[in-house]
Amino acid sequence: MTIMAGMGSPTGTGVGPLLRGWRERRQLSQLQLALRADSSARHLSFVENGRSCPSRELVLRLAEQLDVPVRERNTLLLAAGYAPHYPETPLDDPSMAALRGGLERLLAAHDPYPAVVVDGSFRVLAANRALGLLVDGVAPHLLEPPFNAIRVTLHPDGLAPRIVNLRQWRRHLLERMEQQLELVRAEPLRRLYEEVRGYPEPAGDPADGPDGDPPAADGFPFALPMRIRHEGRVLSFLSTIATFNTPLDVTVSELALEAFLPADAETVRFLQSAVGPER
Repeated sequence: MTIMAGMGSPTGTGVGPLLRGWRERRQLSQLQLALRADSSARHLSFVENGRSCPSRELVLRLAEQLDVPVRERNTLLLAAGYAPHYPETPLDDPSMAALRGGLERLLAAHDPYPAVVVDGSFRVLAANRALGLLVDGVAPHLLEPPFNAIRVTLHPDGLAPRIVNLRQWRRHLLERMEQQLELVRAEPLRRLYEEVRGYPEPAGDPADGPDGDPPAADGFPFALPMRIRHEGRVLSFLSTIATFNTPLDVTVSELALEAFLPADAETVRFLQSAVGPER
């Protein structure tokens, strides 16, 4: 099944249609956006219709008020005839040393609970020791760096056969990818989405409702856990995601630290025993 036409960030032939698409996505009128960006509804109308070319400063102000992702702000500038404003610095660049060090300390501090750093396409760029326990038994070809967190989770040779609530977790991950595709025009992410949607769908459970939705997980009314079999027991995790506030670099804007918190006392005890303190 292909992604719906229209999924992805707003499209058009110039900066005007792109801005109009973002404004409509944010459900703002031209007057509301103009007031927020210190402009006028008349001028914004001319910009959206291609009758006026916005200044570089106005493009950036509009993008900020529309909460446009950093990568797409550069797209708006290019469409208006300006050079990109935000650099895209590789994470292994020497200038990123302090950032890498901070991420490594965060990952280490989260041991003995699994945590990873992923980019905008869900490639795992760094992980702590506890992740090794979680991916134990995954086919080696899926773990060749930089491996992809979504692929490893949903692939038949990955974690999928061990996830107790796979139907729920699969739906959660696909919806998360769809939300990402709504914001960023990223061909690698779109291809990954099509790939994982094509993996065998888990069979329904007799307890599922008439609309096919699985019931809420017992004991977790507040959030959906990932429940995974490991060595004769079931480990339960709640996923949390942290991103950088007001990033000024495309790479940094797309980094996310995903930490898996134990959702029950049994999981806490097992991880503390199995992973232990770092030597």
